[in-house]
Amino acid sequence: MRLLRSTDLALRVLMRLAVSGDASPTTRRVAEDMGVPYTHTAKVVAELQHLGLLEARRGRGGGLALTGKGRTASVGAVVRVFEGDGDVVDCEGPTPCPLSSACRLRGALRRAQEAFYAALDPVTVGDMVADPTGPLLLGLAGGPPAQLASQRSGPKTS
Repeated sequence: MRLLRSTDLALRVLMRLAVSGDASPTTRRVAEDMGVPYTHTAKVVAELQHLGLLEARRGRGGGLALTGKGRTASVGAVVRVFEGDGDVVDCEGPTPCPLSSACRLRGALRRAQEAFYAALDPVTVGDMVADPTGPLLLGLAGGPPAQLASQRSGPKTS
């Protein structure tokens, strides 16, 4: 099973915001950090905001912030929303499968899909940014990790 680009980006945006701390990056900044088009990121951000997983503030001092619900959101639930609840295969599509009346594959694929979601359900966005992922995301969020480490340890004195 391969995730849609929007699902992948939604998870990466949530993870990116989970390590932002008090900073509120803009949608444009998050898109640049992730190396994806701004328009695609904006659509994903709008859906995440609609779901209550992040807040988006406009104007001066605005930006994106993960909500409490976003930090504790189940990865399985997020994937379900973005992927939809449809079957893995389209047996009834424009060219219906001639085996659909006696097919056992569709049921097996449905069970596999549910097992996939069940494995992701207990994992939260907060879990996804634990070490070693969190520090790597911090490197994406504001520059090289060495620069961030020096910022966290305070100013250097000569």
